[in-house]
Amino acid sequence: MKSLSCQFEGLADRQGFNATVRHIQTVIAAVDRVTAKENLADVIGEYIEEKSLDKAEVLPVVSMVLGEKFKYRAVSVNLPAAAADLDGIAEEAAKWNAVDLVAVYHHPDLGPLVVNPKNPKSLAKINRLSKHEIVAAWAGRFAKEAEAGTLDAAASALVELFAGRKPKVKPELLKGDCVYKAAKEKPASGAKAPKSKPPKAPAAAAAAPKRGKAAALPAVPAAAPVPEHKPAVEAERALKPGNRMTPMYSVQVTNELFHNGNVEAWKRVIASYNAKYPSLQVLVYYDGERITDINSLFKWGKVKHGSSIQFAVAGDEIQGVAKLQRYLAQGASPQFEAFLRGPVNAVLPLF
Repeated sequence: MKSLSCQFEGLADRQGFNATVRHIQTVIAAVDRVTAKENLADVIGEYIEEKSLDKAEVLPVVSMVLGEKFKYRAVSVNLPAAAADLDGIAEEAAKWNAVDLVAVYHHPDLGPLVVNPKNPKSLAKINRLSKHEIVAAWAGRFAKEAEAGTLDAAASALVELFAGRKPKVKPELLKGDCVYKAAKEKPASGAKAPKSKPPKAPAAAAAAPKRGKAAALPAVPAAAPVPEHKPAVEAERALKPGNRMTPMYSVQVTNELFHNGNVEAWKRVIASYNAKYPSLQVLVYYDGERITDINSLFKWGKVKHGSSIQFAVAGDEIQGVAKLQRYLAQGASPQFEAFLRGPVNAVLPLF
């Protein structure tokens, strides 16, 4: 139990007090919406999109609303295996009309993701499952009581789905009033928001004035012909706030070796992308492993001609993915030197 001497320290200043009030309002609004038979994961996803809920508040909201208020039952495991087909999870879970389901997946790169297993769009936030990561499955009946054994069975079966297994589903899970309904389209701008939604936090400051155009650096020569990158273009158009991570895209090494020059080129391309889109993060992978230091790709000496390096972009309002993929492909080719021109500490205006 938290010591009483520090329990209210966060309320000692205006910022902490206001943050606490907003969090309480969010919880109350979420309780009202779950009482009205809305899935908490869908509600949380909406609040995150609207910037009325911070990611750090997600787990406390889930615990308070589902665990404390509505007495949902939870089962959590480190996945012994990972399902490859997320659509299959939604297809099966949508048949369990006796229970409402919420899953919390601790993504290795994005942190805790709260999803509605019956909603394919919500599940798409996960992007992919990884073995040994934690999944917590919650099962309940909105504002109604339910038999603990039934809820435990539903939560356990959901965990099995995430592990890529086909669980034995009790017949009583198939009939009930927790039928999945696709979320309604948001009202057009100007329409009144539902009363149950928490108020948005006031803007911290006015938008900064637009800067003038940066001085043009020497043009980057075109890369050698590479295959069209249509998947990245299509993903860029399809992604919306709430889909937190793009699919993984492969970049083939066309240089004889991914050496120090290629590494520096990639670092400059990514630095330029981050300068243009500071709220987005470029994640690099090789051989299924997250690469936190790109220099290691050169040190390993394993990344040779024909090898593939993967990347993804995480964040809200993702854009510039196709151009990023194009530049990274050039950086992995014999034309990498184009990105090494200019002062060492300068950021290239590529985006």
